[in-house]
Amino acid sequence: MLNFKLCAASAVLLLTCTVQAGQIFVYPAKGQSKDQQKQDEGACLSWASEQTGFNPTAPMPATSPPPPQTAPTTSAGKGMLRGGLVGVTVGAIAGDAGKGAAIGAASGALVGGMRKNSQQQEQAQQQQAWANQQAANYAQQQASFNRAYSVCLQGRGYTVSE
Repeated sequence: MLNFKLCAASAVLLLTCTVQAGQIFVYPAKGQSKDQQKQDEGACLSWASEQTGFNPTAPMPATSPPPPQTAPTTSAGKGMLRGGLVGVTVGAIAGDAGKGAAIGAASGALVGGMRKNSQQQEQAQQQQAWANQQAANYAQQQASFNRAYSVCLQGRGYTVSE
């Protein structure tokens, strides 16, 4: 759960940077008043949103659900138990069940812990990949909106720069 929160926070931070990087500067090239510019910007905002289906003032929707969070299927404790059982059997055959159980439990705990860590890393990578994809989708939608917004304002006599 902590990994998902970290990835979600990373995605929000990345998207905030993307939105700020997409800032548009508008200059009234034909002497339009501030009131006229506000009116034109509002109309172009609505028009660009209609054209692209994107509203930069709305909260970012997720385009796909995040990967599911699953509990690791193994752990050091489970590995220790399995290793101990196998060690008892092998140790009994070799003549020292107690020593075999200790060796089996230690190696089982090590393998179980490594598997759990590997599963957690894989989930974190999946969450990061999902967050990156969400950010890329948002950036693409933002760029499309910015183009439409700029075209509208230029058509109304403004100089526009990103």
